[in-house]
Amino acid sequence: MKTIRLIVYTILMAPLCLQAQDQKGADTTEINVKVITSKKKDSVIITGNGQPWVKASRAKNVITSWFSIDLGFANFVDNTVYTDAATQAFAPGATGSWLDLRSGKSVNVNIWFLSQKINMVRHVLNLKYSLGLELNNYRFKNPVRLNPRPATDAAIPAVVYLDETPGRTYKKTKLAADYLTLPVMLNVSFPTKNRKVVEVNRKNVRVKASKEFGFSAGISAGYLYSARNKYINSDEGKHKFKDDFSLNPWKISYVGEVNLGYLGVYGSFATKSMFKRGLDLTPYTVGVRVGL
Repeated sequence: MKTIRLIVYTILMAPLCLQAQDQKGADTTEINVKVITSKKKDSVIITGNGQPWVKASRAKNVITSWFSIDLGFANFVDNTVYTDAATQAFAPGATGSWLDLRSGKSVNVNIWFLSQKINMVRHVLNLKYSLGLELNNYRFKNPVRLNPRPATDAAIPAVVYLDETPGRTYKKTKLAADYLTLPVMLNVSFPTKNRKVVEVNRKNVRVKASKEFGFSAGISAGYLYSARNKYINSDEGKHKFKDDFSLNPWKISYVGEVNLGYLGVYGSFATKSMFKRGLDLTPYTVGVRVGL
């Protein structure tokens, strides 16, 4: 009789035991698969529901970028006192409208060969510096010319003058000033989310790095390595003269930038005039940065 009761009890309890085992199996059979890329060592964990997530690699204390370019506009603030004797000796007859620029054609191009960002405080506050070339082209509205040999040309003793030759028209006249530049800035970077998984397969995991958002401000020092006056007119054609034209050999500027992910906005404002004497023209630039 006891044997019969045991058999009946076993038959009744068997489904409950199987259900419990199934539930236990559901809790313990889910596994995590960890895939590590060969270079960046970013780890991707793929759970039982097939949804990957990325554990970003440890942030570097020094980040190096090898190339970026700025495209913008160049201009200057004219604080010249045109009635001053020194100004009239440097540019005889000059008035406030002489040096008006064609704003849309006065351009600034910066080519940065090397940029580095060094962590200072939790990768939020950083020291950032770059090395590159600053190229400025100032296109004049009026037929302004710069004399590379004012001491030897008795007919035109001044450095800057207005060409008023009857019947002569100008297609272009500009001053180009190029500098080897080193900006040093404090950078503030806003925290970003982990890297985004682009593709997951059996052999590889492709991860797209998040872009930087933040801003920087500091100062730059530039050395004038090339200056030239280029013009094209109706009877003389195209000419280009190289000289320093009494430009300051050093350009110290306040600089700043805002990083907006894929693009950036930059600006600079010099601390003093671009000329050593005669004219008080303080240059500035503004534009867009590509390749952060």
